[in-house]
Amino acid sequence: MDYSITEAAILVGGLGTRLKSVVSDLPKPMADVAGRPFLAYVLDYCKDQNIQRVVLCAGYKHEVISDYFGQSYNGMELLYSIEDEPLGTGGALLKGLNLLSSPVIAFLNGDSICKVNILEMADFYNKNHADIVLAVKKMHNFDRYGSVVLEQNRITKFEEKKPLDEGFINVGVMLINSEIVKKLAPTQKFSFEKDILENYTNSLNLLAFESQDYFIDIGIPEDYALAQTTLLLHKN
Repeated sequence: MDYSITEAAILVGGLGTRLKSVVSDLPKPMADVAGRPFLAYVLDYCKDQNIQRVVLCAGYKHEVISDYFGQSYNGMELLYSIEDEPLGTGGALLKGLNLLSSPVIAFLNGDSICKVNILEMADFYNKNHADIVLAVKKMHNFDRYGSVVLEQNRITKFEEKKPLDEGFINVGVMLINSEIVKKLAPTQKFSFEKDILENYTNSLNLLAFESQDYFIDIGIPEDYALAQTTLLLHKN
């Protein structure tokens, strides 16, 4: 069966601890970038990828997000899944899936953006009968990210952060089978990366889709500063 991607879940509960020196007390995706919340750029990207419904998986100061964006954005329906306590990336996604109906959805981070073509990712997903597809990007001389080890397009291992001359990183755009997440979730509170991606690397059809596209993660002050100019240069 071929799937089209019309729904997305975005993690927007980040505290932004490492940005405290440059960002006021806000959820990290609401950090101002060139006069707009960073999340607005992520939602613009979703609109460009023909996403029609988005669930925002929120927690910390969720009302700041809902008060700003409301129930719709640029023609997309916005839904809010609110954590009463931190549930981890997996728990937040699991809760958010209750508001979506598509068998395969896009799963994104709210504090990073990679402008990978989701239509092409979906075609790759369908042709390879994948369970989960991660967008990855080749990076050079980095130590801030964990890396993804590949055999052709198949993911064979996730490695912890360490200095690397070259490697692939997960850029925070995934296509996931909702039922697989529900089936494999160990509890209501868990890490999607540790408890599903790493725990089931060898038993799932877990594939990587290489992206050459613009990527920025605003998690540290240096990259947050960089986003102020580069995001505007890569609006499309």
